[in-house]
Amino acid sequence: MASRERISPVDTAWLRMDRPNNLMAIVGVMSFAGKLKREHLKRLLEDRLLRYRRFRQKVTSDASGSWWEDDADFDIDLHLHRTALPGAGGKVELQQLVAELIASPLDRERPLWQFHLVENYRGEDGSATAMILRIHHAIGDGIALIGVIRSLTDATALPEPVAIRRADKEVEESDLWRLFFAPMSAAMQASIHLTGSLWAKSLGLMLDPGQVLDGVKAGAGIATEMARLAAMPNDAPSRLKGIPGVAKRVAWSEPIPLPEIKLVGKLFGCSVNDVLLSAVTGALAAYLAEKGDSLGETGIRALVPVNLRKCEEAGDLGNCFGMVTLDLPVGIANPLARLYAIRSRMEELKHSYQAMAVLTILALVGLLPKFVQSMLLDLLANKASAVMTNVPGPTEPCYLAGARISQEMFWVPQSGNICMGVSILSYDGKVQFGLVTDAGLVPDPERVIACFAPEFEKILYILLLEADSPALSAAEVEDRLAPALARARPRRKARA
Repeated sequence: MASRERISPVDTAWLRMDRPNNLMAIVGVMSFAGKLKREHLKRLLEDRLLRYRRFRQKVTSDASGSWWEDDADFDIDLHLHRTALPGAGGKVELQQLVAELIASPLDRERPLWQFHLVENYRGEDGSATAMILRIHHAIGDGIALIGVIRSLTDATALPEPVAIRRADKEVEESDLWRLFFAPMSAAMQASIHLTGSLWAKSLGLMLDPGQVLDGVKAGAGIATEMARLAAMPNDAPSRLKGIPGVAKRVAWSEPIPLPEIKLVGKLFGCSVNDVLLSAVTGALAAYLAEKGDSLGETGIRALVPVNLRKCEEAGDLGNCFGMVTLDLPVGIANPLARLYAIRSRMEELKHSYQAMAVLTILALVGLLPKFVQSMLLDLLANKASAVMTNVPGPTEPCYLAGARISQEMFWVPQSGNICMGVSILSYDGKVQFGLVTDAGLVPDPERVIACFAPEFEKILYILLLEADSPALSAAEVEDRLAPALARARPRRKARA
C-alpha cells in the first residue's frame, strides 16, 4: 500500500481554511458516569481508532498539492493527553478548558487529532470523568466522524481492557458502514420517517443524491442556487456578527427529555427539529433583547450543514456535505408564530439545490490558489452569523472503554468571519443545546443557554391553552407534560 495519497479538493479546502481566529477542528465533549481509565482508553484507541489509516497519517505539501502521508514517527501518547481542571473541577472549569482548546491549533507535524482525558471532573449530574476530542475537519465531516466515534463505543460495559478484541487487519473506510451505520440503520430510518425533516436526513442514511439529481435539471438547479447565493445580501448587523478574535467562549445546557419535544411537535404538526430550532431562535432573541438590541423584523441567518452522501458512501471519511442558509425569525415575538415560520422555511429548503451548490463551490475552491479560496469562502461566510448543526444520536446509553457516557456535546468549526456555532445533540432520550461564541462579541454564552429551556416552556404553555386536539385531550397533554411543567414553574416564579 502506498505510503501517501492525495488529499481531495474538498478536503483541501477545509485544510486550508484554518485561520488563527477560526480553526477548523471539530470539537466534542463527553462526560462519564464512572472513572475512565487512561490505560483502558489507550488500548481502545490502539485497537479501534488506529485501524483507520487516516489517524496515523499527517499532512505534507509540495508543488503538486497536499497529501495524506503515513507518519513514520507516530506515537499515540502524543495524541492522548491527561489534563486536570483547576478549582472545583466542575462544569464552568470544563467549559473554560474546551474554549481554550477550540482556540489552540493542532500540530501540523503530526496526525491532526487529539483526545484530552480530564480525570478530576466533577459534573453536576454526578459525572466523574470527562474527555475532550479534537479532530481536524479535513479528516472528515461531522457525519463521518460520528461513525468513527460510535465505532469506539459499546452497548454494555467491558470489564477489562483485554476484553476489547484487537483487530486482525486494518479497517477500510467503507467498513464504517458495517461497524456503525448498518447496525443502527433501522432505528435511524425510523427517526427520519418520524421527523420528515432535512435535519434528520442530514445523517445521510436515506438521502441519496443519485436519486435526486436528474441530469440537466440538477445542473440548472445548482447553477440557479449559486447565482442566488452570490446575489444574497450579507446577514444583518448585530452583536452576533463581526470580526472574530482568537479567544472563544463555550456553554451548554442541561438535557431536556426528548419525548416531551416529540409530543409538542406532534400536536402542533411540526417536526422535532422545528420545535428545537424555534426554542434556539427564541433564546437568541431573548439574549439580544436582554442586551437592549432592537429586533424589529430582523432575522439572523445561519448556515446548516447537509450530508450529501449516497447510502453506499455513508461510511467514507472525508467531506461530502453542502450547506443551506436558514433565516431564524428572531423578530417574531409570538412563540407559536415563530414555530410555524421555521416550519415553513424548512419545508422550502427540503426542495432546494442549495446544499449541492455549496458542495460544488467547495470542490472548486480546493483546486484554486489559497488566496482565491479565502476570497470566495469569505463571500459565503458573510451571508450568515452562525453555523447550526443538529444530529440525532443513540437512543440508549453507550459505553466507552468500560465507562458509561452520561452526556455528550460537539461543535463544528466556524469559517471566515462567522462568530457563533450552535449545536443540538440528542443522546439517550434527551436533547442538549450547546454554543461556542467569540469572546469579544458574546462573552457570556451561558446567558443564551439560560434562555433555551424557558423558550421551550413558552411553547408548552401555549399548547396547554389550546383546545383539545384530535390526538389527545387537554388533560392527557397536561399529564404527559407534567414533569416539564414542574421544572418550568420555579423559573416562571423567579421571572415574576
